[in-house]
Amino acid sequence: MLGPKKWLEKYVELNINAYELRDRMTMSGSNVEDIRNLSKKFEGVVVGRVEKIEPHGNADKLVVVTVNIGKKNLQIVTGATNFKENDYLPVAIEGARIAEDLIIEKGELRGKISEGMMCSHDELGISKSLIPENMKEGLWILEGNFDPGMPFEEALELNDDILEFEITPNRPDCLNMIGLAREISATLKTDLHYPEIKLQEVKDKTHEEISIRIDDPKGCHRYIGRVLKGVKVHPSPDWLQVLLMKAGIRPINNIVDATNYVMLEYGQPLHAFDLGKIPSKKIVIKKADGIGTFKTLDGVERKLQQETTLITDGNETLAIAGVMGGLDSEVDENTVDILLESANFDAARIRETSKNLGLRTEASSRYEKGVDKEVALTAINRVSQLIQNLTDCEVLAGVVDQYPIPFKESNIDLRVVRINQLLGTKFTSSEIEEILKSLEIKVINKGEILTVTAPSFRGDLVKEVDYIEEVARIFGYDRIPSTMPEATITVGGINLSAKVESLLKTALKAQGLHEVLTYSFVSPKSVSKISIPKDSPLQDTILLKNPLGEETSAMRTTLLPSMLDVLERNYKKGNAKMKAFEIGRTFWKNQQEKMPMEKSKLVIGAYGEEEDFYSIKGNIEEMLSGLKINKLSYVKEPYHSTFHPGRCANIYSNGELLGTFGEVHPIVSGNYGIEVRTYLAELDFEVILEQGDLNKKYQPLPKYPSILRDIAIVVPDHIQIAEIEKVFESYLEGILESFQLFDVYQGDQITKGFKSIAYSLVYRDFNKTLKEKEVNKIHEQVLKDLEEKVGASLR
Repeated sequence: MLGPKKWLEKYVELNINAYELRDRMTMSGSNVEDIRNLSKKFEGVVVGRVEKIEPHGNADKLVVVTVNIGKKNLQIVTGATNFKENDYLPVAIEGARIAEDLIIEKGELRGKISEGMMCSHDELGISKSLIPENMKEGLWILEGNFDPGMPFEEALELNDDILEFEITPNRPDCLNMIGLAREISATLKTDLHYPEIKLQEVKDKTHEEISIRIDDPKGCHRYIGRVLKGVKVHPSPDWLQVLLMKAGIRPINNIVDATNYVMLEYGQPLHAFDLGKIPSKKIVIKKADGIGTFKTLDGVERKLQQETTLITDGNETLAIAGVMGGLDSEVDENTVDILLESANFDAARIRETSKNLGLRTEASSRYEKGVDKEVALTAINRVSQLIQNLTDCEVLAGVVDQYPIPFKESNIDLRVVRINQLLGTKFTSSEIEEILKSLEIKVINKGEILTVTAPSFRGDLVKEVDYIEEVARIFGYDRIPSTMPEATITVGGINLSAKVESLLKTALKAQGLHEVLTYSFVSPKSVSKISIPKDSPLQDTILLKNPLGEETSAMRTTLLPSMLDVLERNYKKGNAKMKAFEIGRTFWKNQQEKMPMEKSKLVIGAYGEEEDFYSIKGNIEEMLSGLKINKLSYVKEPYHSTFHPGRCANIYSNGELLGTFGEVHPIVSGNYGIEVRTYLAELDFEVILEQGDLNKKYQPLPKYPSILRDIAIVVPDHIQIAEIEKVFESYLEGILESFQLFDVYQGDQITKGFKSIAYSLVYRDFNKTLKEKEVNKIHEQVLKDLEEKVGASLR
């Protein structure tokens, strides 16, 4: 938002320069990004009056002009044609500097001396996008009378600092001069002066000339119309053109310029229709249902969406609401009577329309951020006053104002103690009241409680903290004393879950596994891909309302598909082996709560020549041993459809299920394009957490030696290792210290239907040296139990 300093001074007294103002406004939350000055683009340019125009004599397209610059007359040769005698225009005298640092020198053109240069807008550094249409190809002709020789920048007040404010999206009330002046007034503690609006209305009434109906109340919240008769359309006076150019808007004509001036002044977009081009004398605001295209003021035929809000005469479209008017109802040099529009349109609707059309205007950029409903009437009266002053037209009495749902004030209570707590200040209620009132916020002071009511233009003030922010920024962030926050110091630490997780990860990495991280969002089809039945709870995934795509549209109930994705990716990249793990969350529907239940799982995946059922089992046992989870039992699991029915087991600890591991079913491996044997394990992290023991117990080194006995037994094929080890475990309370499986054999030397199992048994007494007889006695008892309970015989 560009704010010319001299324009702002119409509403608020500024007794500081632009750079001090920039610093003060930036510290109060209204950031100034840049300061520019149009007069800095030229030097040595004065106002000249054309006294005489004579033919060149040596060139048909050149003329010799005598220009009065006050102290003397200059002879200037030019090819321009858009001027006449007694016109005032800018003259760059000898030694002057104009745009692009061009220095003007006395010269000769076709035998005639030229002592300077009459200038156009472009030659004085005015952007081409801001040059009035009637002067784009010629000299800058001034309206009115001036003293020849006076500095050009003084004549048109071009020597003006223009502040470029960075207006945040939540502050559309600052997208106008009065809004900026209001902020300056509060920051500098100076008075704010609103324009005085006085209209000379005729007896004829607006409502007798036009009717207005809103058929789309969702898209149009308020619509005001006023009729002006007998207007004369012509270029605006210089003061108005220059103000608009300083603010970054190109002058068009006096009617359009007046609407743009008031839009910049109050922040209310306005539009003028040629009333003679609206034969029905009706205005109907409705959606574009069934209306295909519309030609806008820029001459472009635009395709309309059904939800676009339109301004119509009941039949024909006149304008795209809040964006741009139509070519067929525009004001031109033949216009006599006009209908002024001051409306309030839905911000979201305008934003969507502007986006769909690829058309962004000064009006749409304001509407899409939100415009104050209450300012519409003031703005239409202000622009009527301005047009009346510019054209001496008739302003019909009253307006037609359709306002279905008027604005209602709302108030909240502010706690003085809360304000001081948040800001670290010691404000009194009176000091807070003074700050808020400077922003036109209504305040009822009840001592420690302030009841506040936001003005209609401050839609961003909703909560208590919003008002506290206003107090802080207007007081000045730089003036708030620095204080250390008060807090109770607590000793930091890692919780049990994080400790266990870290221990498990360290144990697995030490065994050569790679840690991976996968997305919690998966495809709903991923569970079916691992052959899980449709009636399984694992299939009851939680679906996202707004997913990025089908592949990430559900929250996972198991980590197995994610791990298989990792293995598949590595396999297809040509990696001969891969062994990885992940500790992550799964998500389950919760009938009692809105939020899903989260359960942590640990998954291991592997393939490669060295991997088999027992290697995965060994990884699990080694990992769990660090948590003293040693008493594990394994039960064959033939029904888990993801795994090979004969190579899968459930793991139990103290009778509680830890998880499942085994070889992946060939069909599942095939679904992922993995053509080698693949192994998976999924364990319940929460059960591991519950059963793990991180306490370290000191045990001295044994004083007495151990005795090692190796045994090889033959058992039927159906006997599981867990059944054999259950026998050994029953002797651990005695002198049997430990046992370790070291061989499983089936072959020619073993009877068909049987297998050989070999164990190392360690015997020790911590209180004395064992004798051979004592060991033999227990060892024979172990062998006897093996024979009775699992049908074992010594090999």
